[in-house]
Amino acid sequence: MLLGRPWGKCDPGRCAFLLLLALLIDAVGLVLLLVGILASLDYWDFLLYTGALFLAFSLLFWIAWYSLNIELSPEKLDL
Repeated sequence: MLLGRPWGKCDPGRCAFLLLLALLIDAVGLVLLLVGILASLDYWDFLLYTGALFLAFSLLFWIAWYSLNIELSPEKLDL
């Protein structure tokens, strides 16, 4: 058990679409970044910078997914 929950349980939360989009953009950015670094192409710099921009852009989706999954009870909000 990890923090009181069974090991096999994985809950992406209410915004699974944002999670999948963030993971997809991370994967594309990482592939572009690694191809730009490791492949001997004439346009390596384009791939390198584009991969870095994709990784930076995916942070917006990670922040949106995290902030939309925060659950507060009405008692904590004083409503």
